Amino acid sequence: MKFQVLSIVHHSPHPITGELLSAADRLEQVVTLGETAERLGFDAYAVGERHAGAFLSSSPTVLLAALAARTRRIRLLTGVTVVAILDPVRVAEDYATLDQLSRGRLELVVGKGAEAGHFDLFGLDEERQWDLQKEKYELLRRLWTEEGVDWEGEFRPPLKNVTTVPRPYAGPPRIWHGSATSLRSPELAAKHGDPLFTANAIQPREAYTRLIAHYREKFEEYGHDPAHARVAAGSGGLLIADTPEQAIARYKELYEAKVRQSFRPDLEGKAGYNTPFRTIEDAVADGPQLIGSPQQIIDKILGWHAHYGHDLQSVTVDAFGQSTAEQQETLQRFAEEIAPVVRREAPSTLWEE
Repeated sequence: MKFQVLSIVHHSPHPITGELLSAADRLEQVVTLGETAERLGFDAYAVGERHAGAFLSSSPTVLLAALAARTRRIRLLTGVTVVAILDPVRVAEDYATLDQLSRGRLELVVGKGAEAGHFDLFGLDEERQWDLQKEKYELLRRLWTEEGVDWEGEFRPPLKNVTTVPRPYAGPPRIWHGSATSLRSPELAAKHGDPLFTANAIQPREAYTRLIAHYREKFEEYGHDPAHARVAAGSGGLLIADTPEQAIARYKELYEAKVRQSFRPDLEGKAGYNTPFRTIEDAVADGPQLIGSPQQIIDKILGWHAHYGHDLQSVTVDAFGQSTAEQQETLQRFAEEIAPVVRREAPSTLWEE
C-alpha cells in the first residue's frame, strides 16, 4: 500500500471553539503539512479543488506550486481537478507547468466535483455535467498526448493545429478518475484504461465496493489487462488515540460537532454529501472515517483492501479544525505505527514500475 495526505482546505470556524484561522494562515498550514508528509515518508500529497462552500482550494495549481518549491520527493496530486467546469487548454497548460516545476512529480485526479453550486458559478448547466466531464477530459487527454491537435466539440471553440506549451516533463502525467457516487466516472476511467480514485469518504463501504467492481468489470471488457486496473481510496478524516475507549472519549464532541456544522439540509437524501454516520460510535464501527487506536485503523484499512484491492490509501488530518501541531502529530503516529504494518500486509507496486 502507498499513502497520500489530502487536503480540500476546509475553512470554517472550529466546530467547538468557533476560532477561524485567517486565509493566509490556513493556506500556510496546508503547505506545512505537505512538507511534513514528505519528511515522514508519505508517497503523495494532494490538494482538492472547490469553488463553492467553506473552502480555500479554488486554485490548487498555486498551492501545489508552493509545495513543489518546498519539497523534493513527494508526488503531487489533485483531489480533484474539476475538469467539467474548466477549459481543457488551460488545464493542460497550468498542470504541465506544474509538472515541469516539480520535475515530473505531478498526477491529476479529474472529476466533476462534489460541491453543489460550481456549475452555476461558471455559467454551466449542471444537467449536462457528465457530457461536460467526458468531452473536456478527452480533449485534455489529447492535448497531453498529441501535438498539432485539430478538435471540434460542443462546449468550447474548435481548435486547429494546437500544441499546448509547456509540454509535460517526461510524457503525459498519469490521470486518475475521481468517483464518489456515480458509475459514469468508473466507466470513463475503464474505457481509457486509466486508474480509479474512489472517494470512500461519506457513504458506507458497500457503495464504493459497487463502484470499484463496476470499474474492474468494464476495464476488462474494454480490452485492458485487469492487472493494470489501479485503484485508490480516500477516507473521511483521521483521528488517532492510544485505545478505542480513549478515541471515543477524546474525539466524540469534536467529531459530532463537525458533523452538525457540515450538515446540508438542502442536500438531505442526496448521496455523497451528508454522512449517515452521525455519532462517533457509528463512524468508528462502520464509517469511512479512520478514528480509533492504531490497530483499529490498521484493521479498517485492511478491511477496505479486502473489498477494494486498492494500491493507494489517502488520509485527511485537517478536516476537524485541529492545530498544525496536532495534525503533524497525527501524521507522525500514522507514519510510525500504522503505515508500516499496512505496507507489509498489502504491498503495492504503484510508482515502482
